[in-house]
Amino acid sequence: MTTEGRQPGAWRWGRIAGAIALVVFGWLAVVVTLTFGSAPGKSMAIVGPPSQALAAIAKANGQIVASNNYFTIARSDDAGFVPRLYAAGALLVLDAEQAGGCSGLPPSLAASSLRAKRSNPSLG
Repeated sequence: MTTEGRQPGAWRWGRIAGAIALVVFGWLAVVVTLTFGSAPGKSMAIVGPPSQALAAIAKANGQIVASNNYFTIARSDDAGFVPRLYAAGALLVLDAEQAGGCSGLPPSLAASSLRAKRSNPSLG
C-alpha cells in the first residue's frame, strides 16, 4: 500500500474546513441578499472603513446613527437605500438588527431601552 504524501487526518480536516467555509459564505450570501428587501426606515450596518462608509451614507441620502472603527449604522426612510449604499461605494451592508443584535439606536437610547426592559420584564 502506498501513500501519496498525505496523512489520513489531513484529508479529513481539509474537508471539515471546506464545509465550515461553505456554511459561513452561504450564510453571508443569504444575509446580504435579504438586506436588499429590507423595509425603509430600518437600520443598516455598513461594514468597512468609517471614511468610506460615511461618504457612502452621505451619497445615498442616509442618516448616520452610530459609527466606530469597524462598522457604521445608518438608516433612511427612502426605499432603495441598500442599493444606493452599494452604488456609492459601501463594501458590505447588513441589516443591523439581524446581523449581530445591533439595536440601531444611538448609544444613549439603546442603554435606556435596555434599562427599561430590565426593570420591567414585560416590555420584551
